[in-house]
Order: sequence, then structure tokens, then C-alpha cells
Amino acid sequence: MFRTLKMYFDFANKVNRKKLITAMLLGVLKAMFAMLKIPAIAAIIQGILENNMSSRTILTSFAVMCVSIAGQVLIGLKTTMLQTEAGYNTCSGKRIEIAEHLRYLPMGFFNANSLGRITNITTNTMEQLADVATLVVMITTQGIITTAVIFVFIAFFDIRIALILLAGILIFSLFNTLMQRATIPAAPRVAKAGEGLVSAVIEYIQGIAEVKNFNLTEKTAKKLEGAIKEKQIADTKMEFTVIPYMFLQGLATKLIGVLMCITSVFFYLKGSMPLLYAIIMTISSFMIYESLDMMGGFSALMRNVNIIVDKANEVLAIPPMDIDGADITPAKMDIELKNVSFAYEDKTIINDVSVKIPANTTTAIVGPSGGGKTTLTNLMARFWDVGSGEVLLGGKNVKEYSFDSLMKNFSFVFQRVYLFEDTIANNIRFGSPEASMEKVIEAAKKARCHDFIMSLPEGYDTVIGEGGASLSGGEKQRISIARAIMKDAPIIILDEATANVDPENEAELTKAIEELTKNKTIIMIAHRLKTVRHADQILVVADGKITQKGSHDELMAQDGIYRNFVNERKEAVSWKIA
Repeated sequence: MFRTLKMYFDFANKVNRKKLITAMLLGVLKAMFAMLKIPAIAAIIQGILENNMSSRTILTSFAVMCVSIAGQVLIGLKTTMLQTEAGYNTCSGKRIEIAEHLRYLPMGFFNANSLGRITNITTNTMEQLADVATLVVMITTQGIITTAVIFVFIAFFDIRIALILLAGILIFSLFNTLMQRATIPAAPRVAKAGEGLVSAVIEYIQGIAEVKNFNLTEKTAKKLEGAIKEKQIADTKMEFTVIPYMFLQGLATKLIGVLMCITSVFFYLKGSMPLLYAIIMTISSFMIYESLDMMGGFSALMRNVNIIVDKANEVLAIPPMDIDGADITPAKMDIELKNVSFAYEDKTIINDVSVKIPANTTTAIVGPSGGGKTTLTNLMARFWDVGSGEVLLGGKNVKEYSFDSLMKNFSFVFQRVYLFEDTIANNIRFGSPEASMEKVIEAAKKARCHDFIMSLPEGYDTVIGEGGASLSGGEKQRISIARAIMKDAPIIILDEATANVDPENEAELTKAIEELTKNKTIIMIAHRLKTVRHADQILVVADGKITQKGSHDELMAQDGIYRNFVNERKEAVSWKIA
């Protein structure tokens, strides 16, 4: 338990840790105010026993009781505020810290398997940190403090009862420790089930169109139901693991109080304890029961605190790429790869590739799916670090650049466009956050999206759905191009930008790309012949290697993948239904 408490306090930043420590110190004061009830009650009882009750004794006891209650209420309000602020501030701070950390992780980390994990940590886990973990930590801490204060108070009156209480606390602690250990084997399954459930929900929602289109509702629903069932089983197993120890903890708590009462009465009957003290010990036994019972009930959730902190720290412990380079502005926008190799999860993706891409030229990359085309462009922009060899921009290794100064040189237009749930203007302004509305409209016109934006109810102030769900594929592509135009980077990477666009949008999209790529270094991944045949050089990538390199005419004169690629496209275009 104490290790978990230390872990949580270490997890919070300096400011929030100070608030939590202040809340703990106030907790001591709150416990002392609670103990004021006992002398107030004792004074009344003594007056009754000695038959000399006076109005002064009654008023004094009443005043002490009022001070006790008022002190507890006021301090309780302050400690609650401190705990709430510390909890929610720690939650928001860690979310920001995780987001900043994710920003500098290799792109290889962001795959389908990690999406549920990241989403679960930044939403459910951090929410539990704010709502559950802080409450558990502070109530458990308050229980420990109150128990310690009561123990000191009892020891002051009678060391024998204090020793009985100490023995009971040790037994209670033993059961609590055993409970914490018992939950360790079940905890990973609970965490994995939570991540699996989030992943299943995300997959179900994102793929709902395909699910309905191919009538896979039943199959997909079964997968989601399976994830829900697994979460239910994992949580139930955890609860059944905890229940026996909770029973033993509760039993120990009750027996401590009973034993303190019985022993106090026994000592009184034997003449070794005054009646007043015996009554005080009896009252204290009820207070210790309340304190331990509250602490025991919440201590069952201490394992959750461990899980929350561990899961957040796991992400923060993932080594980021080395981004502490210099702020460099390259003199030239040429790119060179020298003997570059790259592997992901022991699978070689790029194998000893060397190529030069001169500034202000167009390079097309073609080849079979899975050959390494996208990975090659990701290495150029340092979305991943090469395993061996080097990537040069303007004659300098990309690792010498700071991440931000390197990214200033690249704009991307991907096959799958992601737009944020915000206004269209702000989505375009993403490429230059401080840009004026005039600049936004100018970029939109160049990207051929001004007309359809103006046809929307709110024009540029229209809020689009998350991911751009309320727009067509071609419209999203053109907005992404407007965003890239706004950024005005010297190097443009087009990854299958026109692959899934309908013929009506293709003409407009082609014009938009022409505006984007004027006087730039262009690197395009494409499957359409007309988008690659006029490139200055064409790279044919297969099995992680550049198998062919040259212009369209040069490659057509060679027997190889490119000529086969062109011939297949020609046959597909000329194919007709008889």
C-alpha cells in the first residue's frame, strides 16, 4: 500500500504533489479535531458519574463539540478542494505530457494495435486518475492518519489497549497486503481487456460503412460482444479475487473494536482501569472501526492506482526519437539516401537503398503493394529513423535538424485525409495557424475548394465532423491540399493522393495539386500512369529495394516491373464488355 502511495505522489508533478501533501497535513489536523469529541463526551460522562453536572460543563462540552464539527467540516472542504485540484490537474497535465511525448515517437508506434491502447490511456485511464485514483489515495491516506492519531490518543490513556489496537492494525495490514498481491496476476488481463474493448469499439465505428455494405453486421457485432464479454469476465475475476480479503479485512476491523470494548470492560471490572477510561476506550473503538473500515473499503482499489500509473508511465517510457538537433534552414532542397536500410519488428522493409532527388524535380515512386514505397518517403521525412545508412536534406543528415525545423520543409497529402472537428477555415489554417482569413480564402481558391465551401450553410465557418465525415473524399483531399498550400513547404510528398477520388473530383484535384507543386521538390507515390510518366525520374520499389530507376522512356525500353505495370494499365483501360 505504501509503495503505491509513494508511486502516486511521485507521478504527480511538483505543484500537485505540494497540494496533496498539504491535504495530508490538513488531514492530521482534521483527525485531531475529530478527537476533540472524546474529551467533550468524557466531561459529560464524568459529570454524570460524579453527580456534579453543571451548566458550565455542559456549555463547555457543547462548545468543544461545535468546534470539533466545524473544524472537520472546514478542513474537509479545503482538503477536498486540494485533492480535486491535484487530481484533475495531474490528469490534464499527464494528458498533455503524453500527447507531447507521442509527438516525437517513431511513426511505427502508431498502428492498429496501439490505437486502442493510446485511446484507453488518454481517456479511460486518465479519467480514472482524476475521479478514482486521487479519491482512493486521499481516503486511504486519511484513514492511515486518523488511525495513527487515535492510536497515539489511546496510548496516552492506556498502553494495554493501544497494544491490542496495534496488533489489530498489523493483522488488518497483513490481509490488505495479501489482497494487493492477489490482484497482481489478474491486473494485466483487466488492462488488456480495457484496451481490447476500446479498440473493438473504434474499429466497429470507423468501419460501420463497410460493415453495412458487405452485410457483416452479425460478424462484427460478435467481435465487439466478445470484447465486452472479456472485459466483464476480467473485471468479475478481479472482484472475486478481492472479495475474500475484503471479508477478512472487515472481520479484522470489527474484531478490533469488539476486543477493545471487551478488554476495557474487563480491566474496569478487575479494577485496573477507571470507568471513565473504559468508556473513552469504547468510544475510541467505534472511531477506529469507522477509520479502518473506510480505508479498507477503498484500499481494494489501490491496485487500480498501480495500473493507472504503470500504464501512463509505459507510454512515457517509450524512447522518443532524438529531436535535439539544430534549427537548420537548408540551402538546397535536394534529398539523398545513402545505403539506407530499415526494419520493423525484425522484418526488413528497406534494404540498402541509395538514391538522389535533386531540388525542384519530380520523382515518382511505383511498385507492388508492400514493397516499401510509403516507408521510403517516411524515412525521408524522418517519421522513422533509419536502421543503417543516412538520409540527407540539403547535404546534412536529417538527424542534425531539430524536429520542428525539419518538418518546416515538408508538406504531405495522403491518400487518407484526416480533418479535425472544427471549422473549415481552421482546418485549412492548420498549415499556418496565424494566417488571416484572406490567406485562407486564397489557399482555398488555389486548391479548387472555395466554390464548394461557399455553397455550405456557414461557408468557411462550417464545422465539419470528426475526420471530415461530413465531406466527400475529393472535398477532403482538396482541403488537405489547401492546408499544404498554406504551409508552403518546399518539399511535397504525395502518397496516392488521387487513388480513391471519383472522376468528377479528379480534374479539380489535379488542378489543385498543380497549384501546390509549383516550383517545389515533388515526391509522389502513384499507381496511375498519367501521374508518373512526366516525372523527372521514376523509382521502381519492390521487396525493399530500388529495382529500376530512370525516366518513363528509359524504363519502357527495359524489360521489368515498370513496363509490365504500364502494359497492365493499358490493357485495363482498353478492356470493354463485349
